[in-house]
Amino acid sequence: MRSIVTASLLALSMTVAGLAQAEPVKIGVITTLSGGGAGLGVDTRDALVLAFKKAGNKDVELVIEDDAQKPELAVQIAEKMIQSDKVDLMTGIIWSNLAMAVVPNTVAQDVIYLSPNAGPSALAGANCHKNYFNVAYQNDNFHEAMGQYANQDYKKTFILAPNYPAGKDSLTGFKRYYKGELAGELYTQVGQTDYAAEIAQIRASGADSVFFFLPGGMGIAFMKQYAQSGVGLPVLGPSFSFSQDVLPAVGDAALGVKNSASWSKDLDNEANKEFVEAFQTEYGRLPSIYAAQSWDTANLILSALAKASVKDKDAFRAALKEADFKSVRGEFTFNTNQHPIQNIYVREVVKEGDVLTNKIIGTAFEKHGDAYVEQCKM
Repeated sequence: MRSIVTASLLALSMTVAGLAQAEPVKIGVITTLSGGGAGLGVDTRDALVLAFKKAGNKDVELVIEDDAQKPELAVQIAEKMIQSDKVDLMTGIIWSNLAMAVVPNTVAQDVIYLSPNAGPSALAGANCHKNYFNVAYQNDNFHEAMGQYANQDYKKTFILAPNYPAGKDSLTGFKRYYKGELAGELYTQVGQTDYAAEIAQIRASGADSVFFFLPGGMGIAFMKQYAQSGVGLPVLGPSFSFSQDVLPAVGDAALGVKNSASWSKDLDNEANKEFVEAFQTEYGRLPSIYAAQSWDTANLILSALAKASVKDKDAFRAALKEADFKSVRGEFTFNTNQHPIQNIYVREVVKEGDVLTNKIIGTAFEKHGDAYVEQCKM
């Protein structure tokens, strides 16, 4: 699937003042728009399109393609965007295995890549690169927060995640801060939909709680089956498994679940209020964390374009690194490895009227970086 969105066709009356560049800017967006992970990519795409629409920037063109959650397809699309479409910047990838397939070769060709979601540890540490900016998090971060939170109430947690880079980072992050005993540790198949065997192991494990990272359709399937199983142990997870895009499908089984995130729709800052209202007005649904991160990615790009030409790579990278934009997360800065330093919150799934959503109940970390920054030689 391929689509081209030109901001001039969407322009509103609002403009970005003092834009430094006059030449057109072409941004390649590779994201997941079909299959079980489509909801994540749709929110990423929709927030990106809306942010440029609200800015009224007439010089930005988005070239959007569906990776179908397939690394080999993402690689092909990336090469075409670089060689044929001549994109200036790239963004959009949701999944860490796709990011690992695409990002190293992209940045080596002197194309700047801004991640709106995937944050594999390899790209934060030894393989960091001047052309790679992560605007979301490093994969371990949200899981570290839940490990920290679990220490308050639980002594024997069962943990599971899919067997791909983000899944491995997930459980590594949880274990980095969790001080209790592990009742079990499992890696499941990516795209798995039947969790009967895993739930049976949880039941027999003697666990007092369950922590899982299963984004998209995987998390929906697990939570439905877990609720039906009657195991009944408290569930913890990162926001990906309880984000706004999946809660309607999970249903009331998610009520009361604690999860971690750098963002929530109830964060009390003006940029976030404007974002949530704009997204809900435009699309008729509440935004997810994927949308929030993508919105920030777009506004980071806009802030850099206001200071430097994208053709002047050194100046443009310097402008990106300043992160001079109003983040929906509040305070946001880049660490030396060009990954965020930000607060990580604990949220609870609640029901507002008939709508399942999240509310913040605490702060796990303030101004939290990542564990790999010292391995980055930039």
